[in-house]
Amino acid sequence: MRRSIRSLLVATAAVALVLPLWAAHAASAAPPGFSNADKDALRNQAPRDLAVGSAVWAQQQLVGYDRKAPTEFQQVLAGQFSSLSPENDMKWDAVHPAPDVYDFTSADALVAFAKANHQQVRGHTLLWHNQNPAWVTAASATWTCDDARAVLEDHIRTVVGHFKGEIYEWDVANEIFQDEWDNGGVRLRTQANPFLKACADDPVALLVDAFRWAHEADPDAVLFLNDYNAEGINTKTDAYYALAQQMLADGAPLGGFGAQGHLSLLYGFDTSIQANFERFADLGLQVAVTEADVRIPLLDGQTGPTPEQIAVQAERYDAMLQACLNVTACSSFTVWGFSDAYSWVPGVFPGEGWATITDEEFTPKPAFDALLESLRDATPGTSPRVG
Repeated sequence: MRRSIRSLLVATAAVALVLPLWAAHAASAAPPGFSNADKDALRNQAPRDLAVGSAVWAQQQLVGYDRKAPTEFQQVLAGQFSSLSPENDMKWDAVHPAPDVYDFTSADALVAFAKANHQQVRGHTLLWHNQNPAWVTAASATWTCDDARAVLEDHIRTVVGHFKGEIYEWDVANEIFQDEWDNGGVRLRTQANPFLKACADDPVALLVDAFRWAHEADPDAVLFLNDYNAEGINTKTDAYYALAQQMLADGAPLGGFGAQGHLSLLYGFDTSIQANFERFADLGLQVAVTEADVRIPLLDGQTGPTPEQIAVQAERYDAMLQACLNVTACSSFTVWGFSDAYSWVPGVFPGEGWATITDEEFTPKPAFDALLESLRDATPGTSPRVG
C-alpha cells in the first residue's frame, strides 16, 4: 500500500496527524522530520557528510512563509531535505531585471526558509545562456569583451556578496558546452551565451575570472561547473574534464563538478556515472548530482505509467544516488523538485511526465522508497552538513 504524505511527516508511530506534529515542533528550532526518530525522512537517513536537496521556486512556494502555519508543501520540503536549490529565484532575470536594479525578494525568502528549517542552500546560477533579462539580450549585441566582463563581474560580486556565508555551493557556470547534436558539436557556447560570445577570443579566461570573482565575494562557497548530459563519460564530459584541468592550471578556484541528472526512460542509462565522478574527484574536485529527475513517456491513451516504467524510474534514481554514495567527494544529491504538482517536465517535454519522487498529492513513489533505503544503508559520514 502506498503511504500518504502524513507518513513522511510523523516522527513516531504515536503521532498520527500533521498539525499536532507541527505544533509539537513549533516551540523548538527543529522542523518536522528533523528528529532522527523519523525514519521516513531522507535528510535524517543520509550520511552526515551528504546534503540531500530539492529545488524549489520560492516566488511561488515560499514567499510569505509562516512558520506557525506552513503549507503541506512547505512541511514536506522542510522535513525531507537538508539542502535547497532555487529553481529560478537566483537566475539573472529574477535577481537582475534591469542594469542597475537587483531584486533579491524571492531569493531571500528561500534563504530565510532554509535558515528556519536547518537547511543549506545551493546557489544557481551565475553564468548561463538562458533566462537572461531582456536588457542583457539587447545590450550584448554590441558588447566588447571588456563590456561583457564588466557586467558579469558586477553581477557575480553583487549576487554572491549578497548571500555571503549563506550558500555552501554555487553553480557558477551552467551549461556552457554545446551537445554533440548541436551545430558545431561539443564546444563552448560562444554563440548562445552572450558573455562567452563577447569574449570568444579567449572564453576560458573569462571563466577563470568568473570563478575568481565569486571566490573573492565568498571564499567559503564551493564553486561548481554544472551541466546536463554530464552524468557519464562522454564527449561533453571529456570536454569538461579538459576544461577543469586547464582552469585549475590557470589558478581558478574551481571546487566542483555537477551532473544535473535530468533523465528520461526514452533513453538508456549511462552506467559510467561513478567512473566519471571519480575522475573529477581525482582532480581534487567535489562532485554532485544537482538536478535529478527521471521523466516517463506517456503514450496516447496512457493515463499513467506502467508498473515496469515505475520500477525502471526507481532504479535510475537509485543508480544516480549510488554513484554519489560510492564516491567520497560527492557532497550533495539534489532532486529538481520533489512533487509532480510543480514539475517543470510536462511544460518542456510534451508527452513526458511523472518525473519526480512524489505525486501531485505528495504521496511517495517507489523512487522515493529506493532513495530512502539506499540512504539508510549508506555508511554514515563524519562531518555534520546541517545544523
